[in-house]
Amino acid sequence: MKKVLLFALMVLMVTGAIFAGGQTETGPKPESEWKIALVPKDSTNAWFVRMEVGVKEFAADTGLNAFQKGPAKTDAAMQVQVIQDLIAQGVDALCVVPVDPAALEPVLGEALEKGIVVVTHEASFQENTMYDIEAFSNEDYGAFIMDNLAKAMGEEGLYTTMVGHVTNASHNEWADGGVAHQAKAYPNMTLMAEEPRVESEDNMERAYEKAKELFKKYPDLKGIMGTSSKDAPGVSRAIEELGLKDKVFVAGTGLVSECGPFLENGILQYITLWDPKDAGYAMCSLAVKILRGEEIGNGLDLGLEGYDNMQFAPGSNKVLIGSGWIVMNKENMMDYNF
Repeated sequence: MKKVLLFALMVLMVTGAIFAGGQTETGPKPESEWKIALVPKDSTNAWFVRMEVGVKEFAADTGLNAFQKGPAKTDAAMQVQVIQDLIAQGVDALCVVPVDPAALEPVLGEALEKGIVVVTHEASFQENTMYDIEAFSNEDYGAFIMDNLAKAMGEEGLYTTMVGHVTNASHNEWADGGVAHQAKAYPNMTLMAEEPRVESEDNMERAYEKAKELFKKYPDLKGIMGTSSKDAPGVSRAIEELGLKDKVFVAGTGLVSECGPFLENGILQYITLWDPKDAGYAMCSLAVKILRGEEIGNGLDLGLEGYDNMQFAPGSNKVLIGSGWIVMNKENMMDYNF
């Protein structure tokens, strides 16, 4: 019994040492040998291409080996495979934006068991992570999107919500936050009962097709609250094609590179976002602080605006919240041209 207890204690000590400073059984690993990998949902999506800019900036600023590697499309099984490959390569830290948090629990659990630091983003309910970074309160961000949709709709009319996937934690939290805010703040707006939440599959073409279908099927539908960065441009294209400008509206997360023409012609009045470059940088910064054994707590400064006074979400010792959302319109969109 004493031998079993001693062995268990040794395992805990080794694991703790690895998390505290990139150590191995043979002693501390030099920081120059650390490998910090960021795994996005999709390596080709413009949002995550922008995120990689932040990872490269972090590597340049620190001299550490930080890099991004993701699946070729938004697919949970493909993302699991990428993470398994990185574990096999012996990375010291994984920064992950999950396609489906539940689907990643086993592989992220495996990473933690091997002493790999795990940090997530847009996954506030992820169990197998050390910390999850959110650019803001998901509930508040959803309310922020709703404020912009309500303004476009004149604070009245029928609307629905669109998410990339119904399994995506953050998208659904934003949509829930928006709906809750509408119920309190905009009594003349009504959530469509027949299809209160639709999927775009994080795909602009699918968002376009679904929006066309919705507007044709429900003539009274006046607005769509989007969450995926592909929703607003896809819905805007449908509005343009159907000749519904100034009659129906969309607001949601988006990129100027994809939404710019619709902001320019007035079909899309507002888009909201946080800079994925900053999120990528912040995740890498947090991973390194964990590897160095630094204390993680309220007031955490990850080295950039919006992430310089991180606070734990109420009741959580795992979810860290920043303050980084932006609203863009025709007037300021070129300030965020990515």
